[in-house]
Amino acid sequence: MVETFPTSRHHGSMRLRCFAILLLLSSFAFADIVEDVRTALAQRNFTAADSQLQAYRGQHGVDPAYLEGLSWTARAALDANQLDRAATAAKQTETLARELLRKRSLDAEPHLPIALGAAIEVQAQVLAARGQNAQAAALLRHALVSYGNTSISPRLHKNLNLLSLTAQPAPALSTSEYLGARPVALSQLKGSPVLLFFWAHWCGDCKYEGPIISRLSTEFAPKGLTILAPTQLYGYAAQGEDAKPKDEIAYIGQVWQHYYPGLQSVPVPISKANFTNYGASTTPTLVLVDRKGRVALYHPGLMQYDDLRSAIEKTLSN
Repeated sequence: MVETFPTSRHHGSMRLRCFAILLLLSSFAFADIVEDVRTALAQRNFTAADSQLQAYRGQHGVDPAYLEGLSWTARAALDANQLDRAATAAKQTETLARELLRKRSLDAEPHLPIALGAAIEVQAQVLAARGQNAQAAALLRHALVSYGNTSISPRLHKNLNLLSLTAQPAPALSTSEYLGARPVALSQLKGSPVLLFFWAHWCGDCKYEGPIISRLSTEFAPKGLTILAPTQLYGYAAQGEDAKPKDEIAYIGQVWQHYYPGLQSVPVPISKANFTNYGASTTPTLVLVDRKGRVALYHPGLMQYDDLRSAIEKTLSN
């Protein structure tokens, strides 16, 4: 048998196939760039994270996934109290994101809003860490002018509220749609402290917080504490399946009954506007309103029993 070699035409075809395979393998290698960067940053390995981002950018250019990865370096630097590094990475992320926004909308895919929201958030938090609260609030208000009608609006509101909502009048709640007992307007609850428990039907941390809220309700409702549990529609129900509003509301009711048995007397207002106005982009978000209708506590995320109990006792004593 005589061995044959490919002709130039066949050889060119093989080279094209090999090139295509290499591109495909390269794509797989960078498929989880955000996760790879986060893994490196979890180990405080900024050098590895930067190298991964540089390699990805060399292969793919600046795209939304790259920007989300870059935004995580800003967040990690802030967490490590490396304020200069955090500010630089956040500003770079914002600048590059604005360039992409010239040719696409912010919410066309998930990476870009995560990146831009984080970039603005970190810049504000760096200013606040440096004692420049007024400048941080101004930055967030300016961003809300540009992005108030996008998915990052609640995140911007959250950060603005963290800076400025405490001791201010609590924003009104929309109560036209609700589960359970009809909610009473906050303006009619002055004279009694109010705990707002912002939750979501998919939220595991909310289910963890539920028994804490229930225990506090048993302790302090007789002393005048009112609890409201705002939630909103997300467009899906069980197992992430798309759901029409009527079906999702029914599912929310099922989740509320099953996972929050001690809170069945608590009204559940359903409104996206409430989440936007209170900046409840994190669930749970806990807001304690004093007897005068002012915000005494604004806390995105889980809160342990002792800490929340102490805040409620302080509010009741004033």
